[in-house]
Amino acid sequence: MDTSKDAIIAWCQDYLADLLEVPARSLDPTADFDRLGVDSALAVALLMEVEDRYGIDISPEDLYEHPNLDAVATYLHEQSTRSAA
Repeated sequence: MDTSKDAIIAWCQDYLADLLEVPARSLDPTADFDRLGVDSALAVALLMEVEDRYGIDISPEDLYEHPNLDAVATYLHEQSTRSAA
């Protein structure tokens, strides 16, 4: 599985776009989640899917510290690199 930052962003965009019923490319990776329309229920769904897909646990606090797709992808990429080492 590709765990590059760009691949993670693309997957997150696709996942959230499906839930929000918008085109994936309309989701700006640098926009805060609340600006994208991601509420707490969608955030929890994303956290659960990330754990299932990448095997990396992200807490709600981590999501607060990484409030957009770009930051989450950077965090996941760093965690996956550490796990592989």
